[in-house]
Amino acid sequence: MSGLREKQKAHRHDRIIEAASRLFREQGYEDVKMEAIAAAAEVAIGTIYNYYRNKGDLLVAIVSLEVEEVLRAGEDVITDPPPGVEDAVDALVGGYVEHSLHYLSKEMWRQAMAISTTQPMSPFGETYAALDLALARQTCELLQKLQALGLLSLEADPANLGEVIFNNTNMNFIVFVKTEAMEMAELRNLLRRQHHAVLSGWGVAAEI
Repeated sequence: MSGLREKQKAHRHDRIIEAASRLFREQGYEDVKMEAIAAAAEVAIGTIYNYYRNKGDLLVAIVSLEVEEVLRAGEDVITDPPPGVEDAVDALVGGYVEHSLHYLSKEMWRQAMAISTTQPMSPFGETYAALDLALARQTCELLQKLQALGLLSLEADPANLGEVIFNNTNMNFIVFVKTEAMEMAELRNLLRRQHHAVLSGWGVAAEI
C-alpha cells in the first residue's frame, strides 16, 4: 500500500507541475492564481500548499526540472563527445539553450531571474544559484574530458576555460530571454561564433 500511495503522490505532483508550467506559459506568471493551478491539476488547493508555499516555489521547481533534464543530457555528451572541441562544446551548451523553452517561456525565465536577483538568500535564490553552478561545473567537466582525450591542448586550463564558456553562454541567454524577438537560431549562431574565438585562442589540438 505504501508503494501505491507514493505513486499516487508522485502523479499528483507531476500534474501540479505540468498544470503550473502550462498556465504560466499561456496566461503569464503574474496573472495565474494558485486556485487555477489546482483546478487544472485536478487537486485540492490544500494539496498544492502541501508541496509549495507560493507561485515562486512552483516556478523554481519548474526551473529545477528543466536544469535536471539538461544536466542528464549533458552527461551523455561528456560520455561520448563529438570529436572536435568546438563541436563538443556546441553540443553541450546547445542542449542547454535549446531545451530552455521546453517547460518555461521567456517571460517565466525573466520572472525566475528577477526573483533570484532580488532575493538571492531566499530558498528560490539559493536553488537558482546552485543550478547555475551545476551547469558551470558540467561545462568544465566537458573541457577536462576533451583534454584527457587529447582534443584540447595541454596548455589550456579546462576549469577556467569552462567557466568562461558557461558565463558567456549564460550572459547571452539572459539577452535572449529579455529580447522577445530574438530567435533560438540567432542565439545558437552567436554562441558558436564567440566560442570559436575563445577556443581557437587556446590552441585546440584537434583543430590546429
